[in-house]
Amino acid sequence: MIGMIMFGVALVMLMLGFPVAFTFGGVALFFGVFAEGMDLFAFMPYRIMSVMQNTVLMAVPLFIFMGVVLQRTRLAEQLLTSMGRLFGGLPGGLAISTILVGALLAASTGVVGASVVAMGLISLPVMLAHKYDKRLSTGTICASGTLGQIVPPSIILIILGDVLGLPVGDLFKAAVWPGVVLIGLYIIYILFLTRLKPETAPAMPEDPTRSRKQEIFSALLAIIPPLALIVVVLGSIFTGIATPTESSALGGVGAVVLAIIYKQFSFKMVWDAAKDTVSVTAMVFAILIGATAFSMVFSYTGGDYLLEEWLMMLPGEQWGFIILAMVVILVLGFFIDFVEISFIIVPILAPIAEAMGINMLWFAILIAMNLQTSFLTPPFGFSLFYLKGVAPPEVKTTDIYKGIIPFIAIQIFVLALIVIFPEWFGMSATY
Repeated sequence: MIGMIMFGVALVMLMLGFPVAFTFGGVALFFGVFAEGMDLFAFMPYRIMSVMQNTVLMAVPLFIFMGVVLQRTRLAEQLLTSMGRLFGGLPGGLAISTILVGALLAASTGVVGASVVAMGLISLPVMLAHKYDKRLSTGTICASGTLGQIVPPSIILIILGDVLGLPVGDLFKAAVWPGVVLIGLYIIYILFLTRLKPETAPAMPEDPTRSRKQEIFSALLAIIPPLALIVVVLGSIFTGIATPTESSALGGVGAVVLAIIYKQFSFKMVWDAAKDTVSVTAMVFAILIGATAFSMVFSYTGGDYLLEEWLMMLPGEQWGFIILAMVVILVLGFFIDFVEISFIIVPILAPIAEAMGINMLWFAILIAMNLQTSFLTPPFGFSLFYLKGVAPPEVKTTDIYKGIIPFIAIQIFVLALIVIFPEWFGMSATY
């Protein structure tokens, strides 16, 4: 039972606010020494070296760099302005524009915090000025900002590919349709709500100084450069021309080229983007090293065998396991970050899923969709904090919490569709 006790201690410490990497590493050290002594950690340097030499994980800092550079090119501002003019004449048009821009930012940057903050600064004041309901406005921004978790190239899909031993390119392909369905349902919800309650999202008055052709042209001018980058990065992966690691390097170069096109390039910008990249990457890899120590001690003390034996006894076999796994990940997402869940919970569940004959590609997409919800669920949903930090004073935290509830429900609905009808998304539940 030592492994199960250490797992519980780690969760309690995380909920109390202790640093993630040090929590995992410290708990592993304490229980490892208690169970076996320091000799248990003799192979730890080799485990760390294998992490550092993993070429798949090289894509993480490169995609982060691509996203940070694009965030500094004022890409979001230009997209939101152009798309807002294009769809603003429709009831809910600004909200639909925000969803579409969020999807484009997700596919070109994949950085959730940057997307939410950018749209919170640019889109939220405009929506509030045009008498949009605060809950709809904030919910739309938070939901669209988190699309980077499921729409490739997604950092979480790269991490899951490494943890589950799956080709990242296959994960990117498998995530396309779930992402498209999610975006489509967001837009349908907004259209339905504005039809039911037009006062929640009134149409913008048309600009008499601009023709429809000018609005379409300016929208295309803003969309084509980032869209070209998306096609190059994802197209090179899907066609087999480049590996995800190689395409991430291509994306980094493409982001710098776009910065030059948008006249935002400077060596200071590149330096600041590089520093931000190092900061985020160091956080991810510190958690990974702490999680590696934790999983090693957890396995040595027999925690994985005990958990596997218990899960194998669940009623419903495969379906019982899938339902319980999704509920556990969803609940943990209320309190801890997707990185910790990926490095601690997923490695525990993966061998059991494989032993049950579950298709690991399908299982990975379920986890990714589930982890996306963790950015929205209170009390610790990161998107909620990002938006609150840049929202005007009249927008209360309760407005944001109430606004994201319908979008959480949509995400859970899409997750249920993938569970029940995997063939609709080009996948199968078993091998």
